[in-house]
Amino acid sequence: MGTRPPPGAPPPTEDAPPLADTSQRPGERPGRPSPADPGQGPAKSSKPREVFAELGWGSGPSQLGRERPQEGNPEAPMSLATTPQGEAVVLDQINGRLVRLGPDGLVRGTTPLTQQTPQDVTVAKDGTLLVLDRLKDQSVALIDPITGELKGDLPVTGPGIPNPGGITGTFVDGDSVYVEREHGALVRIGDLSGKADPSHPEIPGRPTRDGRTYILARLIDAPAGRLFVNAIDRASGQRRYTREYRLQFPLMAITLLDSDRAGIIYLGVAGQLPTGKASPATEPGVRLFCLDPLDGKVLGQADLPLNTLPEETFRDFTVLDEGGVLFQLRTESGVTLRRADCR
Repeated sequence: MGTRPPPGAPPPTEDAPPLADTSQRPGERPGRPSPADPGQGPAKSSKPREVFAELGWGSGPSQLGRERPQEGNPEAPMSLATTPQGEAVVLDQINGRLVRLGPDGLVRGTTPLTQQTPQDVTVAKDGTLLVLDRLKDQSVALIDPITGELKGDLPVTGPGIPNPGGITGTFVDGDSVYVEREHGALVRIGDLSGKADPSHPEIPGRPTRDGRTYILARLIDAPAGRLFVNAIDRASGQRRYTREYRLQFPLMAITLLDSDRAGIIYLGVAGQLPTGKASPATEPGVRLFCLDPLDGKVLGQADLPLNTLPEETFRDFTVLDEGGVLFQLRTESGVTLRRADCR
Protein backbone atom coordinates (compact mmCIF):
# COMPACT_ATOMS: atom_id res chain seq x y z
CA MET A 1 0.00 0.00 0.00
CA GLY A 2 1.01 3.60 -0.32
CA THR A 3 2.68 5.66 2.35
CA ARG A 4 0.90 9.01 2.17
CA PRO A 5 -1.89 9.95 4.57
CA PRO A 6 -5.31 10.46 2.96
CA PRO A 7 -6.30 13.97 1.83
CA GLY A 8 -7.19 16.23 4.74
CA ALA A 9 -5.55 14.05 7.39
CA PRO A 10 -2.42 15.26 9.17
CA PRO A 11 0.58 12.98 8.81
CA PRO A 12 0.96 10.53 11.67
CA THR A 13 3.41 11.76 14.27
CA GLU A 14 7.01 11.00 13.30
CA ASP A 15 8.89 12.19 16.38
CA ALA A 16 7.15 10.29 19.15
CA PRO A 17 9.20 7.72 21.06
CA PRO A 18 8.83 4.07 20.00
CA LEU A 19 5.42 2.75 21.00
CA ALA A 20 2.61 0.50 19.90
CA ASP A 21 0.31 3.19 18.58
CA THR A 22 -0.31 6.91 18.67
CA SER A 23 -3.57 8.72 18.17
CA GLN A 24 -4.28 12.24 17.08
CA ARG A 25 -7.64 13.98 16.88
CA PRO A 26 -8.27 17.50 15.60
CA GLY A 27 -6.79 19.97 18.08
CA GLU A 28 -5.17 17.30 20.23
CA ARG A 29 -1.59 16.37 20.91
CA PRO A 30 -0.43 12.92 19.85
CA GLY A 31 -1.61 10.27 22.29
CA ARG A 32 0.68 8.71 24.86
CA PRO A 33 2.14 5.27 24.37
CA SER A 34 -0.23 2.42 25.06
CA PRO A 35 0.78 0.49 28.21
CA ALA A 36 0.83 -2.77 26.25
CA ASP A 37 2.80 -2.75 23.02
CA PRO A 38 1.05 -5.07 20.55
CA GLY A 39 4.12 -5.05 18.34
CA GLN A 40 6.61 -6.68 20.68
CA GLY A 41 6.70 -10.42 21.23
CA PRO A 42 4.15 -12.98 20.12
CA ALA A 43 0.48 -12.11 20.38
CA LYS A 44 -1.82 -14.08 22.61
CA SER A 45 -3.28 -16.96 20.71
CA SER A 46 -6.93 -16.42 19.90
CA LYS A 47 -9.67 -18.79 20.91
CA PRO A 48 -9.05 -22.17 19.28
CA ARG A 49 -9.19 -21.66 15.54
CA GLU A 50 -12.23 -23.56 14.47
CA VAL A 51 -12.10 -25.50 11.22
CA PHE A 52 -15.13 -24.43 9.21
CA ALA A 53 -14.52 -26.63 6.17
CA GLU A 54 -11.86 -28.71 4.43
CA LEU A 55 -11.91 -28.96 0.64
CA GLY A 56 -9.48 -30.89 -1.54
CA TRP A 57 -8.06 -29.83 -4.89
CA GLY A 58 -9.99 -30.81 -8.00
CA SER A 59 -13.17 -30.10 -9.94
CA GLY A 60 -15.64 -32.25 -8.00
CA PRO A 61 -18.67 -30.93 -6.06
CA SER A 62 -16.70 -30.55 -2.80
CA GLN A 63 -13.39 -29.53 -4.31
CA LEU A 64 -11.67 -26.31 -5.37
CA GLY A 65 -9.53 -25.71 -8.43
CA ARG A 66 -5.81 -25.02 -8.47
CA GLU A 67 -3.60 -24.32 -11.46
CA ARG A 68 0.18 -24.35 -11.74
CA PRO A 69 1.04 -23.64 -15.39
CA GLN A 70 4.59 -23.96 -16.69
CA GLU A 71 4.29 -20.36 -17.86
CA GLY A 72 2.22 -17.81 -15.99
CA ASN A 73 1.15 -17.35 -12.40
CA PRO A 74 -0.15 -20.31 -10.38
CA GLU A 75 -3.68 -19.70 -9.08
CA ALA A 76 -5.91 -20.92 -6.26
CA PRO A 77 -9.38 -19.70 -5.15
CA MET A 78 -9.12 -15.94 -5.46
CA SER A 79 -11.53 -14.70 -2.80
CA LEU A 80 -14.21 -15.59 -0.29
CA ALA A 81 -17.19 -13.93 1.40
CA THR A 82 -19.99 -14.73 3.85
CA THR A 83 -23.73 -14.21 3.55
CA PRO A 84 -26.15 -12.70 6.10
CA GLN A 85 -27.38 -16.27 6.73
CA GLY A 86 -23.94 -17.45 7.87
CA GLU A 87 -23.05 -19.24 4.66
CA ALA A 88 -19.67 -18.98 2.95
CA VAL A 89 -19.03 -18.33 -0.74
CA VAL A 90 -15.67 -19.23 -2.30
CA LEU A 91 -14.62 -17.88 -5.70
CA ASP A 92 -13.42 -21.01 -7.52
CA GLN A 93 -12.38 -19.27 -10.73
CA ILE A 94 -10.33 -22.20 -12.05
CA ASN A 95 -13.55 -24.23 -12.27
CA GLY A 96 -15.60 -21.20 -13.37
CA ARG A 97 -17.95 -21.17 -10.40
CA LEU A 98 -18.85 -19.98 -6.94
CA VAL A 99 -18.89 -22.72 -4.30
CA ARG A 100 -21.53 -22.20 -1.60
CA LEU A 101 -21.13 -23.72 1.88
CA GLY A 102 -23.80 -23.80 4.57
CA PRO A 103 -23.29 -22.68 8.18
CA ASP A 104 -22.27 -26.28 8.93
CA GLY A 105 -19.37 -26.05 6.46
CA LEU A 106 -20.90 -28.53 4.00
CA VAL A 107 -21.08 -27.66 0.31
CA ARG A 108 -24.64 -26.70 -0.63
CA GLY A 109 -24.10 -26.12 -4.33
CA THR A 110 -22.29 -24.16 -7.00
CA THR A 111 -23.13 -21.16 -9.18
CA PRO A 112 -21.56 -20.86 -12.65
CA LEU A 113 -19.65 -17.70 -13.53
CA THR A 114 -19.83 -15.83 -16.82
CA GLN A 115 -16.72 -13.64 -16.54
CA GLN A 116 -13.33 -14.46 -18.02
CA THR A 117 -11.00 -13.49 -15.14
CA PRO A 118 -13.05 -13.16 -11.92
CA GLN A 119 -10.98 -12.16 -8.89
CA ASP A 120 -13.22 -10.94 -6.04
CA VAL A 121 -16.60 -11.90 -4.60
CA THR A 122 -18.82 -9.86 -2.28
CA VAL A 123 -22.31 -10.51 -0.90
CA ALA A 124 -24.91 -7.77 -0.37
CA LYS A 125 -27.38 -7.75 2.53
CA ASP A 126 -30.14 -8.95 0.19
CA GLY A 127 -27.96 -11.91 -0.82
CA THR A 128 -26.95 -10.59 -4.25
CA LEU A 129 -23.58 -12.03 -5.28
CA LEU A 130 -21.12 -9.54 -6.77
CA VAL A 131 -18.13 -10.77 -8.75
CA LEU A 132 -15.33 -8.49 -9.96
CA ASP A 133 -13.40 -8.98 -13.21
CA ARG A 134 -11.00 -6.04 -13.41
CA LEU A 135 -8.77 -7.43 -16.19
CA LYS A 136 -10.77 -8.68 -19.19
CA ASP A 137 -14.51 -8.07 -18.79
CA GLN A 138 -13.75 -5.03 -16.58
CA SER A 139 -17.08 -5.22 -14.78
CA VAL A 140 -18.83 -6.27 -11.59
CA ALA A 141 -21.41 -8.99 -12.27
CA LEU A 142 -24.58 -9.04 -10.15
CA ILE A 143 -25.87 -12.59 -9.65
CA ASP A 144 -29.21 -13.67 -8.20
CA PRO A 145 -28.48 -15.91 -5.18
CA ILE A 146 -31.52 -18.13 -5.75
CA THR A 147 -31.57 -18.66 -9.50
CA GLY A 148 -27.90 -17.99 -10.25
CA GLU A 149 -29.00 -15.77 -13.12
CA LEU A 150 -27.07 -12.65 -14.10
CA LYS A 151 -28.99 -9.57 -12.89
CA GLY A 152 -26.66 -7.05 -14.50
CA ASP A 153 -23.11 -5.94 -15.23
CA LEU A 154 -21.62 -2.70 -13.88
CA PRO A 155 -18.60 -1.39 -15.85
CA VAL A 156 -15.48 -0.52 -13.84
CA THR A 157 -14.11 1.94 -16.40
CA GLY A 158 -14.59 5.69 -16.63
CA PRO A 159 -14.05 8.78 -14.44
CA GLY A 160 -11.99 8.14 -11.32
CA ILE A 161 -10.83 4.71 -12.52
CA PRO A 162 -7.88 5.38 -14.84
CA ASN A 163 -6.65 1.79 -14.55
CA PRO A 164 -9.19 -0.98 -13.81
CA GLY A 165 -6.27 -3.31 -13.08
CA GLY A 166 -5.53 -1.14 -10.03
CA ILE A 167 -8.88 -1.89 -8.39
CA THR A 168 -8.26 -3.43 -4.96
CA GLY A 169 -11.72 -4.51 -3.85
CA THR A 170 -15.50 -4.54 -4.29
CA PHE A 171 -17.82 -3.13 -1.64
CA VAL A 172 -21.56 -2.73 -1.07
CA ASP A 173 -23.07 0.02 1.09
CA GLY A 174 -26.86 -0.08 1.20
CA ASP A 175 -27.82 -0.56 -2.45
CA SER A 176 -24.70 1.20 -3.76
CA VAL A 177 -21.85 -0.75 -5.36
CA TYR A 178 -18.28 0.57 -5.08
CA VAL A 179 -14.83 -0.44 -6.25
CA GLU A 180 -11.69 0.63 -4.41
CA ARG A 181 -8.97 2.51 -6.28
CA GLU A 182 -5.43 1.50 -5.25
CA HIS A 183 -6.31 0.95 -1.55
CA GLY A 184 -7.67 4.52 -1.35
CA ALA A 185 -10.96 6.15 -2.29
CA LEU A 186 -14.01 4.11 -3.28
CA VAL A 187 -15.78 4.89 -6.56
CA ARG A 188 -19.53 4.29 -6.90
CA ILE A 189 -20.20 2.37 -10.12
CA GLY A 190 -23.93 1.72 -9.72
CA ASP A 191 -26.54 -0.05 -7.60
CA LEU A 192 -27.82 -3.54 -6.90
CA SER A 193 -30.56 -3.23 -9.54
CA GLY A 194 -27.82 -3.14 -12.19
CA LYS A 195 -28.16 0.57 -12.96
CA ALA A 196 -24.72 2.06 -13.65
CA ASP A 197 -23.66 5.43 -12.21
CA PRO A 198 -21.58 7.15 -14.92
CA SER A 199 -20.80 10.13 -12.66
CA HIS A 200 -18.68 7.88 -10.37
CA PRO A 201 -18.92 9.84 -7.09
CA GLU A 202 -16.33 8.91 -4.46
CA ILE A 203 -16.21 8.22 -0.74
CA PRO A 204 -12.96 8.53 1.28
CA GLY A 205 -12.60 4.95 2.49
CA ARG A 206 -14.26 1.63 3.19
CA PRO A 207 -17.69 1.94 4.86
CA THR A 208 -18.00 0.17 8.20
CA ARG A 209 -20.98 -2.14 8.62
CA ASP A 210 -22.47 -0.12 11.47
CA GLY A 211 -22.92 2.77 9.00
CA ARG A 212 -20.88 5.27 11.02
CA THR A 213 -17.39 5.49 9.56
CA TYR A 214 -15.17 5.39 6.49
CA ILE A 215 -11.83 3.69 7.16
CA LEU A 216 -8.52 3.55 5.32
CA ALA A 217 -5.18 1.94 6.18
CA ARG A 218 -1.73 2.32 4.65
CA LEU A 219 1.84 1.34 5.34
CA ILE A 220 4.18 4.16 6.37
CA ASP A 221 7.46 2.26 6.70
CA ALA A 222 7.13 -1.49 6.09
CA PRO A 223 10.65 -2.52 7.22
CA ALA A 224 10.15 -0.58 10.47
CA GLY A 225 6.66 -2.03 11.04
CA ARG A 226 4.79 1.27 10.83
CA LEU A 227 1.29 1.79 9.44
CA PHE A 228 -1.74 3.95 10.15
CA VAL A 229 -5.53 3.76 10.13
CA ASN A 230 -7.63 6.81 9.29
CA ALA A 231 -11.31 7.05 10.25
CA ILE A 232 -13.80 9.64 8.97
CA ASP A 233 -17.20 10.16 10.58
CA ARG A 234 -19.88 9.62 7.94
CA ALA A 235 -22.47 11.95 9.44
CA SER A 236 -20.21 15.00 9.69
CA GLY A 237 -17.53 14.19 7.12
CA GLN A 238 -14.93 15.10 9.75
CA ARG A 239 -11.89 13.07 10.66
CA ARG A 240 -12.55 10.96 13.74
CA TYR A 241 -8.94 9.90 14.25
CA THR A 242 -5.67 9.04 12.58
CA ARG A 243 -3.78 6.43 14.58
CA GLU A 244 -0.31 5.13 13.88
CA TYR A 245 0.72 1.62 14.88
CA ARG A 246 4.39 0.74 15.40
CA LEU A 247 4.54 -3.02 15.43
CA GLN A 248 8.30 -3.48 15.78
CA PHE A 249 8.49 -6.24 13.17
CA PRO A 250 8.88 -5.98 9.38
CA LEU A 251 5.63 -5.83 7.43
CA MET A 252 4.85 -7.38 4.07
CA ALA A 253 1.31 -6.15 3.39
CA ILE A 254 -2.03 -5.19 4.87
CA THR A 255 -4.19 -8.27 4.36
CA LEU A 256 -7.49 -7.16 5.92
CA LEU A 257 -9.38 -3.96 6.78
CA ASP A 258 -13.08 -4.32 7.53
CA SER A 259 -15.57 -4.21 10.38
CA ASP A 260 -18.27 -6.38 11.88
CA ARG A 261 -21.90 -5.37 12.33
CA ALA A 262 -21.11 -3.70 15.68
CA GLY A 263 -18.43 -1.51 14.08
CA ILE A 264 -15.38 -3.27 15.56
CA ILE A 265 -12.53 -2.81 13.06
CA TYR A 266 -10.44 -5.80 11.99
CA LEU A 267 -6.93 -5.05 10.75
CA GLY A 268 -4.69 -7.82 9.44
CA VAL A 269 -1.00 -7.35 8.63
CA ALA A 270 1.38 -9.93 7.17
CA GLY A 271 4.97 -9.88 8.32
CA GLN A 272 7.83 -11.63 10.08
CA LEU A 273 6.20 -12.20 13.45
CA PRO A 274 8.24 -12.74 16.63
CA THR A 275 7.83 -16.27 17.98
CA GLY A 276 9.15 -15.73 21.50
CA LYS A 277 11.59 -18.60 20.89
CA ALA A 278 15.34 -18.64 20.48
CA SER A 279 15.04 -20.38 17.11
CA PRO A 280 13.38 -19.46 14.92
CA ALA A 281 13.05 -15.99 16.38
CA THR A 282 10.57 -14.96 13.70
CA GLU A 283 8.33 -16.66 11.17
CA PRO A 284 5.91 -15.46 8.47
CA GLY A 285 2.41 -14.89 9.76
CA VAL A 286 -0.58 -12.57 9.95
CA ARG A 287 -1.25 -10.51 13.05
CA LEU A 288 -4.95 -9.78 13.41
CA PHE A 289 -5.99 -6.74 15.45
CA CYS A 290 -9.42 -5.80 16.80
CA LEU A 291 -9.67 -1.99 16.98
CA ASP A 292 -12.07 0.25 18.88
CA PRO A 293 -14.34 2.03 16.37
CA LEU A 294 -14.22 5.32 18.29
CA ASP A 295 -10.47 5.87 18.63
CA GLY A 296 -8.68 2.92 17.01
CA LYS A 297 -7.22 1.56 20.25
CA VAL A 298 -6.23 -2.10 20.15
CA LEU A 299 -8.87 -4.26 21.86
CA GLY A 300 -7.15 -7.56 21.18
CA GLN A 301 -4.90 -9.41 18.79
CA ALA A 302 -4.06 -12.87 17.50
CA ASP A 303 -1.38 -14.43 15.32
CA LEU A 304 -2.56 -16.51 12.36
CA PRO A 305 -0.69 -18.59 9.76
CA LEU A 306 0.30 -17.01 6.46
CA ASN A 307 -0.19 -18.74 3.13
CA THR A 308 3.28 -19.40 1.72
CA LEU A 309 2.47 -21.54 -1.33
CA PRO A 310 3.04 -19.87 -4.71
CA GLU A 311 -0.62 -19.62 -5.79
CA GLU A 312 -1.87 -16.11 -6.52
CA THR A 313 -5.04 -14.96 -4.73
CA PHE A 314 -6.92 -11.68 -4.35
CA ARG A 315 -8.21 -11.88 -0.76
CA ASP A 316 -7.81 -14.61 1.88
CA PHE A 317 -9.80 -13.04 4.77
CA THR A 318 -13.37 -11.92 5.35
CA VAL A 319 -15.00 -10.52 8.52
CA LEU A 320 -18.13 -12.17 9.93
CA ASP A 321 -21.14 -9.98 10.73
CA GLU A 322 -21.27 -11.29 14.29
CA GLY A 323 -17.53 -10.78 14.81
CA GLY A 324 -14.38 -12.72 14.07
CA VAL A 325 -12.95 -13.67 10.70
CA LEU A 326 -13.05 -16.52 8.21
CA PHE A 327 -9.86 -17.19 6.28
CA GLN A 328 -8.49 -19.73 3.83
CA LEU A 329 -5.28 -21.67 4.47
CA ARG A 330 -3.85 -23.56 1.50
CA THR A 331 -1.77 -26.74 1.61
CA GLU A 332 -0.65 -29.25 -1.00
CA SER A 333 -3.75 -31.32 -0.24
CA GLY A 334 -6.37 -28.58 -0.42
CA VAL A 335 -7.95 -25.57 1.31
CA THR A 336 -8.99 -25.30 4.94
CA LEU A 337 -11.45 -22.57 5.88
CA ARG A 338 -10.93 -21.50 9.50
CA ARG A 339 -12.59 -19.13 11.93
CA ALA A 340 -10.55 -16.96 14.27
CA ASP A 341 -11.00 -13.93 16.52
CA CYS A 342 -8.80 -11.33 18.18
CA ARG A 343 -10.84 -10.71 21.33
